[in-house]
Amino acid sequence: MGRVKTFIPIIFVLLWSTGFIGAKYILPYAEPFVFLTIRYFFATLILVSIAKAIGESLRISWPQVKQSVLVSVFLHVIYIGGVFYAIFIDIPAGITAVIVSLQPILVSAIAMPLLNERLGYRQIFGLLLGFIGVVFLLVPKLFQGDLSIGFSAFGITACLLALLGTTAGYLIQKKGGADIPFLAGTAVQFTAATIIFAIASVIFEPLKVEVSLEFVLALIWIVVALSIGSIFLLFYLLRKGSASSVSSLYYLVPPLTAIQAFLFFGEKINTLGLFGMGLAAIGTLLVTKESKDNKS
Repeated sequence: MGRVKTFIPIIFVLLWSTGFIGAKYILPYAEPFVFLTIRYFFATLILVSIAKAIGESLRISWPQVKQSVLVSVFLHVIYIGGVFYAIFIDIPAGITAVIVSLQPILVSAIAMPLLNERLGYRQIFGLLLGFIGVVFLLVPKLFQGDLSIGFSAFGITACLLALLGTTAGYLIQKKGGADIPFLAGTAVQFTAATIIFAIASVIFEPLKVEVSLEFVLALIWIVVALSIGSIFLLFYLLRKGSASSVSSLYYLVPPLTAIQAFLFFGEKINTLGLFGMGLAAIGTLLVTKESKDNKS
């Protein structure tokens, strides 16, 4: 069991990073809000089915419902919605991943006074190293002039809102979500997300979906692997580790996204980008190792 726990952060990052690639695959067939309505509707059905199959009650207290809805607004609606909308209006998946991966800096800064978490010198160095690595991933795009082509104020705003959403969602889940039953709490989160995205899609989108094999396969992957698998792992990690150490895993998302973009879309990774990936990986190891040392 110990070995399985060791690989959980790795599995989480691998699953989480596929979200950016999944968005790029799915959005030609449906606009973001209508797709996210479909995604969270099916994810809710799966969670409720699992709960019924194992005989677990979905009843939780009203304060727990409010807590779950609050997490949903930030972690699912603002974060996921912001990422999908940014990619939909042609912000590259890599750029979106880089901006959102700045989350550990915000989480660590806020977690100290809010959750009474302490950062050691090695942990601070790891966070800075990870940040530098992410910057190196972004620098080649600056040299190529990508930021001056095809970018919009709405897209950058969506990325920044997604960054704030995932930061707040992590901290709220860490602070008050540990005592909420996973299936019941997550079902409430997904239900709230379904309703909000449905309202947004009716207001802002034409409600058109082009059903194809790629759409169905991407939908299955995003619902099962991301909405169910990665969220389960995320909440597990938040219960077992500090908010700072868990959020530091975000530094590995841009490198993995870049690798997947190379494999699936032929996007090349230059030497500076590879160096940045290495720094991000080392920074993450320093942060997570510091957390383990503090517990021992």
